[in-house]
Amino acid sequence: MKRSLLVLSLCILTTFNGFTNSGGNPEKDALSDKVLELAKEVEPKVIEWRHWIHQNAELSNREFKTAAYIAAHLKSLGIEVQEGVAKTGVVGILKGGKPGPVIGLRADMDGLPVKERVDLPWASKQIGEYNGEEVPVMHACGHDTHVAILMGVAEVLSQVKKDIRGTVKFVFQPAEEGAPAGEEGGAELMVKEGVTQGMDVIFGLHINAQTEVGKVNYRPNGIMAAVNSFEINIKGKQTHGSTPWTGIDPIVTAAQIINNAQTIVSRSMPLTTAAAVLSFGKIEAGVRSNIIPEEAKLVGTIRTLDADMREVLFERFRTVVQNTAESNGAEATLSIDKGYPVTYNDPELTAMMGSTFVDVIGAENVNANMNAITGAEDFSFFQQEIPGLFFFLGGMPKGQDPATAAPHHTPDFYVDDEGMLTGIQLMSRLVVDYADKKK
Repeated sequence: MKRSLLVLSLCILTTFNGFTNSGGNPEKDALSDKVLELAKEVEPKVIEWRHWIHQNAELSNREFKTAAYIAAHLKSLGIEVQEGVAKTGVVGILKGGKPGPVIGLRADMDGLPVKERVDLPWASKQIGEYNGEEVPVMHACGHDTHVAILMGVAEVLSQVKKDIRGTVKFVFQPAEEGAPAGEEGGAELMVKEGVTQGMDVIFGLHINAQTEVGKVNYRPNGIMAAVNSFEINIKGKQTHGSTPWTGIDPIVTAAQIINNAQTIVSRSMPLTTAAAVLSFGKIEAGVRSNIIPEEAKLVGTIRTLDADMREVLFERFRTVVQNTAESNGAEATLSIDKGYPVTYNDPELTAMMGSTFVDVIGAENVNANMNAITGAEDFSFFQQEIPGLFFFLGGMPKGQDPATAAPHHTPDFYVDDEGMLTGIQLMSRLVVDYADKKK
């Protein structure tokens, strides 16, 4: 009798522990495990898709072959497909078998005008047109992996459609790197065309060449900076270089504006609140050594992680430009574009989904409080409309020193195929887990 009671007690304890570890939802646990296994099964195909997309890299708003490739795959899965969204974008809609939220998953599709130097059998040899010039095209930021991963997630979730709570929208976005001059594009245009309407939440990832495969970095609140480009046009008075006092020198004025502007961040910004950057990237002026020209032009970028600081920086910058020019007798105009807003991870959503990252890849592989970076992402336009979570996925081969990994947007940029399984599994589980938490 004692032995029978002991066995019965052990059975009850085992059952109880099982429910305790899983949150008491065997149905959800079965689906969670299933999508992880399906991700492993689809991984070889995802790698093949990634290689094809990489070889066929296309520039912003010109992702015609990529879009057709994605649409054909989604249709083969029985997923409803919308094409020509925001020019070349594709949206797939998978309606689950159970009621629940509408969850967005985003991947960007465009390459860059960069010539690939990495010795790969599937290296890009594509040519495109950028600013009226013929240029090489390469996936130098990993968008090929983003597309292939999301295609894989679509295949995984389509196989468990009847068990999915709610609806999944697969958002394949063009022109993240910026639309060509004179065109609209990217996430901003997708929002304008209504992609986020009815959507409850959106998740996005970005491969990272300096983070080891199998690892993930993210943070709540601002994770990537707002970006704004600026142009300053300075008008002076042309004269002979031997008699500068008979003219107004726009080059000297430009030099003083550059120097004075560097004090804006260091002396006017509360840098313990958030980082800010003001950088000049281009100077145009003059035609020869002995002519002081009439005009000069400065071009640069502003990066901010706090909206209030951005407005203060803009105002201080306008004051510096105007007053410096006036002190030299010159005229100057400053124009700042709309740019991208801060990529902002909703704190509540980020906290809610933290357990998914730990459960899928282990706490030792998750950095949930990375430092914010001053790069920018137009995923931020989606996050202005609905809560969003954006994270960085490791793409660096295991054991490599991050200091030796080529940066993004360079000819030697490389990310390992091995990193994509983690992306498929995480994006699939974010859907399953979010829908379960919101039921």
